[in-house]
Amino acid sequence: MARGGKAKNLRQSELARYLANNPLLTDEELAGMFGVSIQTIRLDRSELQIPELRERMKTALQASRPVRSLGSDELVGELLDIQVGHYGVSMLKIGPEMSFRKNLVARGHHLFAQANSLAVAVIDAEVALTGAARVLFKLPVRAGDQVMARAEVSSQRGNKTMVKVISRVQEAIVFEGIFTVFALHEEGNQ
Repeated sequence: MARGGKAKNLRQSELARYLANNPLLTDEELAGMFGVSIQTIRLDRSELQIPELRERMKTALQASRPVRSLGSDELVGELLDIQVGHYGVSMLKIGPEMSFRKNLVARGHHLFAQANSLAVAVIDAEVALTGAARVLFKLPVRAGDQVMARAEVSSQRGNKTMVKVISRVQEAIVFEGIFTVFALHEEGNQ
């Protein structure tokens, strides 16, 4: 019985961590990841007071401050959560049109565009531009995958902000980037 309790505690701890990184995981996907029944996942969520997917989606869509640096149609992917000046989370569903026809592997510029636009979105300025980016494509992404990107401001000095972006498909890191973003406070000034 004690052994089962440890396994349950470990599973619940991992479940909470997975949902913190990707709030859009379904109970079915989680059950497959943990090798347990959907009902077990629902019981674990209930004990942890983690709401069902529909409620998690509503919570994720509520933003503390509106994005100033991009228009709503300029962000690549769907904005799920943002605290301007601190972090942002977006999701991009990879369609076949975003992939190579031969192998259905996503074209890298879509992953870059999601990460870059999210890095710009977290900047608290009317105009923000990417000055430099160091990126790594870690694993191939395929048509049908949901890419969750999380951008976090790592440092800021004057109008220069360093933003780290990590993109995942489920728990696997598929893209990492460090973006140097400059806030332009007045037109013509840098």
